[in-house]
Amino acid sequence: MTHLQEILAIIVLVALAGIGLTVGLLRSRGGKSRTLPRETGAAPRPGTDYAPGVGDDAEPPRDTPTRTVETTPGVDTLEAPPEPLPTPTVERPESAVGRLQRLRARLARSNTAMGKGLLALLSRGGLDEQAWEDVEDTLLTSDLGVEATTELVDSLRAKVKVEGATDEATVREWLRQDLLALVDPGMDRSIASSRVGTRPAVVLVVGVNGTGKTTTVGKLARVLVAEDKDVVLGAADTFRAAAADQLQTWGERVGVPTVRSDRDGADPAAVAFDAVRAGNEMEADVVLLDTAGRLHNKVGLMDELGKVKRVVEKQSPIDEVLLVLDATTGQNGLRQAEVFGEVVNVTGIVLTKLDGTAKGGIVVAVQRKLGVPVKLVGLGEGPDDLAPFDPEAFVDALIS
Repeated sequence: MTHLQEILAIIVLVALAGIGLTVGLLRSRGGKSRTLPRETGAAPRPGTDYAPGVGDDAEPPRDTPTRTVETTPGVDTLEAPPEPLPTPTVERPESAVGRLQRLRARLARSNTAMGKGLLALLSRGGLDEQAWEDVEDTLLTSDLGVEATTELVDSLRAKVKVEGATDEATVREWLRQDLLALVDPGMDRSIASSRVGTRPAVVLVVGVNGTGKTTTVGKLARVLVAEDKDVVLGAADTFRAAAADQLQTWGERVGVPTVRSDRDGADPAAVAFDAVRAGNEMEADVVLLDTAGRLHNKVGLMDELGKVKRVVEKQSPIDEVLLVLDATTGQNGLRQAEVFGEVVNVTGIVLTKLDGTAKGGIVVAVQRKLGVPVKLVGLGEGPDDLAPFDPEAFVDALIS
C-alpha cells in the first residue's frame, strides 16, 4: 500500500467516526422531554383558546371557565313560545224592555223640582194671581217653554175653577194628565232597525261637540243587539282623536263589526259610504253611522254634514237621523236642534245626561220645536243606561 492510500484510509475512518458521534448525540437529545413547571394562579392570557383539543382528554382538567350554550358563539337560544291571547268575551246586553222603569228612581231624583214645586203650590188652596205666577215660574225654570207653560197653566186654572178641589191626590192626577198630553204619548218612538227590502236600515247620528254621540252610538248598538239585530258600526267621526278606537271598542264588546279608515282625517263621507256598503255585503239589519261633533253655527261644518248625507244616499236611503242633545243645556239646545233639523231632516231626539241637572221640561220643548219625538234618553254612565223613552214612566217620575 502506497503512502497516499494510507492517508485516504485515515481520512475515511475519521469521517465515519464523526458521523457516528453526531448521530449518537442527536438520539440522546431527542429521547429526553422537558416539562415546564405549571404556574398556579396565573390569569388566562387574552386571545388564547383554553378549550380542550383532540388528544387532551387524558390530561388533567384546565382551570378555564366552562362555556355554556348561551355564551358559545354561533349557537341559537330557543325562545319559549308566546302564550296564546285570551279570547275576547262577547257580552250579552240586557233587554231594553222596561229599562226606563228600572231607571225611574234615578230620573226622579234629578227632576223632582218641577213636580214637587207644582204640587206644593196647587194643593195649598186659595190660589190667587201671585200663586199662579209662581206656578208659571216653576214651569219656565223647568225648561218647559213659554207656549207649553201657558197651555198647562190655563188648563190647571180651568180645573181648579170648575172642580174647586185642591187636595194633593186630585191635583197630582190633573198634573199627570196635562203633562202626559204635552209629552204626547201618541208619537212614534220606534227606531229604524230592521231591513228594508233587500238592504239594511241606515241610521245617521248627529249633534254638537260634547253631547256624547259616540257613546250613544255604542249604547244604541247594545240595545239593538239585545233585540237580536245584526248591527254594523260606521266610524265617520274622523276628526276627533281616538273616536274610531272608542267606537270599535264598543262594538267589540257585543260582537259588532266597525268600519273605519286606517288614517286620521279621512273623508267622513267616504267612511260612511263604505260602512253602508259593508252592511249590504254582510246582510246586516241596521248600519249605525257616527259623525263628528260640530257647532250648529259653523256653516262649513254643517255643509260637510249635508255632504255625508248626500253621499250615503247615493247608495242607500237614510231611514233615521238621530240628533243627540245634552239635556243640561236646556233652552240653548233648542237652537241646535232647529239648525240640525234644517240640514239633515232629524227624525228623532236622544237626550243624554237626563239624570243630572237637566230639567224635565226639555222633553216637551224640543219635541214642540222640531215636531219629532224624543226616542231615547241617557240616564247614567253605565253601558246599559240608554233607555227607550216611555212617556208615562217619564211623567210619573216627574211628579213622584
